[in-house]
Amino acid sequence: MLHIPFWKRLLIWGVTAVILFMAVPNLFYGRVELHNDAVKTIEAAGETPELAADAAGWPGWMPSGLVNLGLDLRGGAYLLADVQVADVYADRLDGMWPDVRDALREERDTVGAIRRIDGPADELHVRIANPDGMARALEVVRGLARPTLSLTGVGSNDIEVAGQGDVLIVTLSEAEKRATDDRTVQQSVEIVRRRVDEVGTREPSIQRQGESRIVIQVPGIGSADELKSLIGTTAKLTFHPVVSRTTDPDADPGARNLLLPSMDEEGVFYVVEQSHVVSGEELTDAQPSFDQNGRPAVNFRFNPTGARKFGDYTRDNIGSPFAIVLDNEVISAPVIQDHIPGGSGIITGNFTVEGSNELAVLLRAGALPAEMIFLQERTIGPELGQDSIEAGRIATIVAFAAVLVFMFLSYGLFGIFANIALIINVGLIFGLLSIIGATLTLPGIAGIVLTVGMAVDANVLVFERIREELKTARGPSRAIELGYEKALSAIIDANITTFITAVILFALGSGPVRGFSVTLALGIITSVFTAIYVTRLIIVTWYDRRRPKTIEV
Repeated sequence: MLHIPFWKRLLIWGVTAVILFMAVPNLFYGRVELHNDAVKTIEAAGETPELAADAAGWPGWMPSGLVNLGLDLRGGAYLLADVQVADVYADRLDGMWPDVRDALREERDTVGAIRRIDGPADELHVRIANPDGMARALEVVRGLARPTLSLTGVGSNDIEVAGQGDVLIVTLSEAEKRATDDRTVQQSVEIVRRRVDEVGTREPSIQRQGESRIVIQVPGIGSADELKSLIGTTAKLTFHPVVSRTTDPDADPGARNLLLPSMDEEGVFYVVEQSHVVSGEELTDAQPSFDQNGRPAVNFRFNPTGARKFGDYTRDNIGSPFAIVLDNEVISAPVIQDHIPGGSGIITGNFTVEGSNELAVLLRAGALPAEMIFLQERTIGPELGQDSIEAGRIATIVAFAAVLVFMFLSYGLFGIFANIALIINVGLIFGLLSIIGATLTLPGIAGIVLTVGMAVDANVLVFERIREELKTARGPSRAIELGYEKALSAIIDANITTFITAVILFALGSGPVRGFSVTLALGIITSVFTAIYVTRLIIVTWYDRRRPKTIEV
């Protein structure tokens, strides 16, 4: 007999109702978006009458999850950046110099005095006073090598050491360079993502492309220049011992020193040691604040390693100036008054409130490990996004209407049942997109349009099977039951293969391809659910009430 237990009917309609309820906010997109933005701002900065009015524009007991609109629908900025991975090699070798120096100093009786000399950026050159001790020097420095941390560099060390006369040369191994390149790009992706997230943009898409490129798409931002100003700054913070101060922009800083301009004092330059004591990479937090005079400043705190270095240096250099350098400009050069063991401090300068906030954001996000060169940049206006939405809406309506008409003409009353399930299916797709916080792009709309066409496939299989069963002179109840039973395997097989394709597109694709795969996969899930459960429940409910002697499909 054709029968569905009451608990199962309740479960089917309950699941359907909950997901459709989650889709309701998308019918009032502007009001709900204003409400969400106001609530987020109130939590971060406090309540104002305007924000309270915006927050009250949508009931708090209603769901407020929305289908986020992508760059091509909302407008925004697009950047294609190339990470200059080779820049990191010099920093790596520069950071190794203290270890190399300390190791060779312990062998002073064999190698003599040591001195670092200039060489190519990706090489560390050290001259030893006693060339006869080169073999021992090579042995000592090679002992500093560490295994390369990468799958492709198993069994390799991170450095290669060679000698030419009285000069010892340290370079990164090829395996280490490849591992460094990979880490640099991955780190750049994460830092860019954190910087963009810090300013509250909606659903940015930041993905690696190829060996050293990053694609950055941020919906809702005004221009590509605005996006570049946010992520294009390296925000590289370092702390250097001060050698001297001068007003001569052409002064010779001397070997292993840097001549850097002052950010606050016009025409003033500082000569600082090239090797930093501690860097911004060891910062754990940075927050905007005010100094003792009420001027905007930034508080910072180091991790344990940075705190130890910072504390040791301030203990040993009381009375000496200490330069705080941001992107090759001296923010300030205070004199160390006392030992600072806690690993925290304050950066003062001629900041505005906005400037201190921006600097804190950049420092919290971390320094970009290498410079990024922007190869492509585009700004997509909201008008173009609105045109895309209208085009997608028209395409969906046309596809929807064509399917509805076809199903009615082909299957009559059963076609109407399938059409009701199709309408529910589209609502379920938007409900699931809202629940998972997915971003809808123009290819995503194409996935929905395709789902509308595919959604009736399962119903077509069932209805055709019911037709075949009716020809064997079975009763309507048995024909409907056998139609669903015998069509089930074909429905599952056909949709599983398409779902696997969607998963592969999501795993291997990027950007628009992923948007298409998400809506396609969700459409397959909702289509199977509505065909196997919702449509069947509608037909069974109709049959229980009408009890027809014959049916026509």
